[in-house]
Amino acid sequence: MTVSVVLVAVIALLHIYILYLEMFLWATPKGQKAFGTTAQAAQDSKGLAFNQGLYNGFLAAGLIWGIVYPDVAVGQHIQLFFLGCVMIAGIVGSLTAKKTILYIQAVPALIAIVAVLMKW
Repeated sequence: MTVSVVLVAVIALLHIYILYLEMFLWATPKGQKAFGTTAQAAQDSKGLAFNQGLYNGFLAAGLIWGIVYPDVAVGQHIQLFFLGCVMIAGIVGSLTAKKTILYIQAVPALIAIVAVLMKW
C-alpha cells in the first residue's frame, strides 16, 4: 500500500466520520461541540446538516472508488477529482463557517493531492 493510498483512505474515513456527526449527532452535545452550535441552532438546522452529511458521504464514496478502481491510473484520476472537491469544500467552509475547516479538510486534501501526483 502506498503513502498516497493511505492518505486518501484517511481522508475518506474522516468524511465518513463527518457524515456521522452531521447526519446523526448534529443536535447532540457532541455534535454541537464539534460544530460550535447551540442546542437551538442545532435543532433548527438539523435537516440542513443531514443533507450536508450526505454530501460528505458522497465525497468519501468517491475517494474509496478511486482507491479500489481496478485500473490504477484511472483510480488516481478519480482520487484527484474527489480530493479537489474536498479541498474546495474545505476552503469554502473555512471562509463561511469555521476557519479550522481549512486545516481539518483542505490542507490534508492538498497533501494527498501532492502524494497522488508524486505517485508516493
